[in-house]
Amino acid sequence: MATGSFKRKVGEEHSPLHGKVIVELRQAILTGRLKAGERLVEERLADELGVSRNPVREAIRALASEGLIDVAARRGASVAVMSEQEARETIEVRALLEGHNARLAARRHDKQVIKRIEAVLNKGTAAVAAGHFDQLFQLNRDFHSELAAAGQNRVLGEVLQRLRDRTAMLFAPMSPSRQSRSWNEHAGILRAIIDGDERAAATLAAEHVMRAGADFMAGIDTIDDLPASLAGRSAPAKTARKPKHGGAPRSRAPASLGAKATPRH
Repeated sequence: MATGSFKRKVGEEHSPLHGKVIVELRQAILTGRLKAGERLVEERLADELGVSRNPVREAIRALASEGLIDVAARRGASVAVMSEQEARETIEVRALLEGHNARLAARRHDKQVIKRIEAVLNKGTAAVAAGHFDQLFQLNRDFHSELAAAGQNRVLGEVLQRLRDRTAMLFAPMSPSRQSRSWNEHAGILRAIIDGDERAAATLAAEHVMRAGADFMAGIDTIDDLPASLAGRSAPAKTARKPKHGGAPRSRAPASLGAKATPRH
């Protein structure tokens, strides 16, 4: 495990350690500071975080239940690695549910929540323009959290939060060009919600997720096999690896990782 994966020693703070360690470990995984497949050694994690091994062990158990950590009998704990099929299926389900949540947000049209979404959108857009890409991970989480609040369906919001965490492992870090496009897409979703256009809000939200998924899939090493597998034909499961950002991603149909994500009604 690389040293310096955590920004502070949570043992020096006075909040309950168990929750603090979960937050820090989850953040390190979702931001890519801890890489997919990387072993998680309790003693090293405890030393970096300034805590005993017990809260680290509890945090690993909690994050394993969320699907962010794999625990094997002999190898111990490691950051979860998704197969290509798991990645595709998770993206597709999240896209479907994000679309429904945006539809509900346009229907509920809660003006107070919409104002909060606008505030986050303005911060994200300003951060992109200023090149402050380090701020965008949290701002993106804030945007989607407020979007979930706008849908006013607690069960749906809880499910989406789990799916967002799972897909954050795939999408981070994004290239600057993708970040810029992502916040433009956020603006389009919000416009549709403000207009009360349920169909447009649902379509744009689903396409937003599928487009990010297509970018990810276009960057993994198995790209040559993707058209057949993403069209629904059977193919051996492969490990999904982080996208290569040395150049622009290959063009993909944004709405479906191979086909349209959400039919227009």
